[in-house]
Amino acid sequence: MPLHDNLGVDTYIDKRAQTLLKTLVEHYISDGQPIGSRTLLQHSGLDVSSATIRNVMSDLEQMGFITSPHTSAGRIPTQKGYRLFVDSLLTVQPLDLKAVNQLKSGLSSPNQSELIASAAEMLSQLTHFAGVVLIPKRKTLSFKHLEFLPLTEKRILVIIVTSDGNVQNRIILAEKPYSVSDLTQASNYFNAHFSGFTFEEVQQKLHIELKQMQTDMNRLMSAALEASNSQVSNEGVVIAGERNLLQVDDLSANVASLRKLFEIFERRTSLMQLLDNSQQAAGIQIFIGGESGYSPLDECSMITAPYEADGQVVGTLGVIGPTRMAYERVIPIVDVTAKLLSNALSYG
Repeated sequence: MPLHDNLGVDTYIDKRAQTLLKTLVEHYISDGQPIGSRTLLQHSGLDVSSATIRNVMSDLEQMGFITSPHTSAGRIPTQKGYRLFVDSLLTVQPLDLKAVNQLKSGLSSPNQSELIASAAEMLSQLTHFAGVVLIPKRKTLSFKHLEFLPLTEKRILVIIVTSDGNVQNRIILAEKPYSVSDLTQASNYFNAHFSGFTFEEVQQKLHIELKQMQTDMNRLMSAALEASNSQVSNEGVVIAGERNLLQVDDLSANVASLRKLFEIFERRTSLMQLLDNSQQAAGIQIFIGGESGYSPLDECSMITAPYEADGQVVGTLGVIGPTRMAYERVIPIVDVTAKLLSNALSYG
């Protein structure tokens, strides 16, 4: 089959070489040990001699699909070998009914923020790797309604209803006690003056109008707006299960690489950019090692899929794990999660 390698030269490998590469990758993913020609002969199903196996292995190594670790005579797949495997040789397994039902159950909240957090958690639980979800860019929302309710003497519950019908609850700590009458008055004032305005417009109006109001009301309104922004302006990426990667031998053995990986989880900016770029592609995207363009992910693979709301792509979700992962199992988990999240956001 024709391939295009990094040198710009078309490379051809025949069916026999494909079978041996597929067998090698599958066994290496399964047990993590370099694969020798004898093992390949036993498991490939090919009726050929040991010498033929060794010759084909040598050819695959020269073409850059496999390599020999210094400590073993066996071979392991390279990034290029993994790429050929996932693009042309992989047989994806359908997701079993138990996992599908687990996803459906976990993605049943009417709240968008909870749905996205659940999607990341589900991806992590089902794959035992890190689940990531790019949060949809916030639409230009406006306040529909706001209400202050007393909880204790200085703890106040702020109920925020936005123009898309989303309800957010946030607790604020007041600097002084407020009576029920005070809070009702503040709620009425806010709804009368700011209902229908965007968050940015409210900030501008508050800056001007609160200078003319009593200090107590000023503090309460400012605290409410700050609470609103922290709840609704949550663009970014949700990550779940990153600590699972500490249990992956291929990653935990290299402390320096692991530290870089967790730095990208902390900063998130590069991860957001990668997910945002993936959003432009249709269907499943697989980034193997350095293909992502971010060096902290050089020892990892990332499988992503876009998700939709009402027919429009609004974000991307995916899994980050070791390059030696069971792609045939992880790919359908990512794919089905994206479809179920799309349904929940569109019809929930």
